[in-house]
Amino acid sequence: MAFENLGEKLQSVFKKLRGKGKLSEGDVKEAMREVRLALLEADVNFRVVKDFVASVTEKAVGHEILESLHPGQQVVKLVHDEMISLMGSTQSQLTFSSKPPTVYMMVGLQGAGKTTSSGKLAGLMRKQGKRPLLVACDIYRPAAIKQLQVVGSTYNIPVFEMGDKENPVSIAEKSLEFAKANGHDIILIDTAGRLHIDEALMDELGQIRAKVRPQEILLVVDAMTGQDAVNVAKTFDEKLGLDGIIVTKLDSDTRGGAVLSVKKVTGKPVKYVGMGEKLEDLEPFHPDRMASRILGMGDVLSLIDKAQQAFDDKQAADLEKKLRENSLDLEDFLLQMQQIKKMGNIKDLLGMMPGINQSALADAEVDEKAMAHMEAIIQSMTRKERQNPEILNGSRKRRIAAGSGRTVQDVNRLLKQFEQMQKMMKGFSSGMFGKGGKKGKKGLLGKMGNLPFFS
Repeated sequence: MAFENLGEKLQSVFKKLRGKGKLSEGDVKEAMREVRLALLEADVNFRVVKDFVASVTEKAVGHEILESLHPGQQVVKLVHDEMISLMGSTQSQLTFSSKPPTVYMMVGLQGAGKTTSSGKLAGLMRKQGKRPLLVACDIYRPAAIKQLQVVGSTYNIPVFEMGDKENPVSIAEKSLEFAKANGHDIILIDTAGRLHIDEALMDELGQIRAKVRPQEILLVVDAMTGQDAVNVAKTFDEKLGLDGIIVTKLDSDTRGGAVLSVKKVTGKPVKYVGMGEKLEDLEPFHPDRMASRILGMGDVLSLIDKAQQAFDDKQAADLEKKLRENSLDLEDFLLQMQQIKKMGNIKDLLGMMPGINQSALADAEVDEKAMAHMEAIIQSMTRKERQNPEILNGSRKRRIAAGSGRTVQDVNRLLKQFEQMQKMMKGFSSGMFGKGGKKGKKGLLGKMGNLPFFS
């Protein structure tokens, strides 16, 4: 999970600060030493860490902070605000050409996720009503054109290609004519990468830029390469002039230092982050939401965004009504499981909720197969049985077990879990989110731990 280690260490530091009624200058400086170490271990650029800690310390040892009613909370707020500023203060969105088609040039080294990100970005634009076109300009890497075609077909995006014999500059130039002739208002050019930056690569990219005059040049970097990602971004910006950065594989990197460093080092904003394999896992980057997530304050706005994408308005209204009336049935249970899966990884979703014990969450194991088994059991029931599970007697359970390929014990376990779900939802509808206990078994995480997809 992104920033897992950094988040735990920072939250531990701030817990000590909040536990003190008054803070001395020595308390603040000791805490900032721990913050400095945590940031360095997260692979944040050394100079970025130095400036960050100096700025927070200077503000935190001021009279108005140390003499305030809750000095520990004030220091946390300073760190939160400084972190937002470090990552860019506000969300940086893509810009569009006043005269279509708008051209985006995707650049980066091999293995960073450039081709996949191109397809995902095109898919997101298609959902916004645009007509994107992917352009295959990587003629060197084996099967690169085929990979782009596969990605394009996944999101129903056409791919313009001329094989691996044509010059990439010519391919990019001719893609403009094709886009205009076929009504495409967005062009995403998937350029070639190398294992390292060299003069030949930069010369070719420079020629493509001169021919197609892109609205934006977007660099794709791999979060897991840490400081190398920042160095690559700096070099590409010096050679080409970047407009934005996409950081991929952030879900696989527990450090996340590249995201915290790249804006400060290059002056170029992170526009998207890759948090998984699905289309919706390419997320617009919000510095304020990311800072809140790192510091354990949750990310409710991103959670709402995901829910709005996954949930139909009418279904959401019906669910809200049933929650108030405490009248959920197994059809609702099935629907919610299916829509939760659309929203993404369950542990990541819980990580967006404020008050969640992140260390307890890290220990939780998600059994994705259990959800599939539950779906099979419910789908083997008749509609009457889903709406009235109390009618399920021994013979009905045996029939359902046989139809779903499970056992009667599995059916009984599901019914028990559904009963627990009903009780939990009744608590939610009354606002009973609770607070984490010593072992993280109370409140929301404790309740979620009773669900069948956690073990």
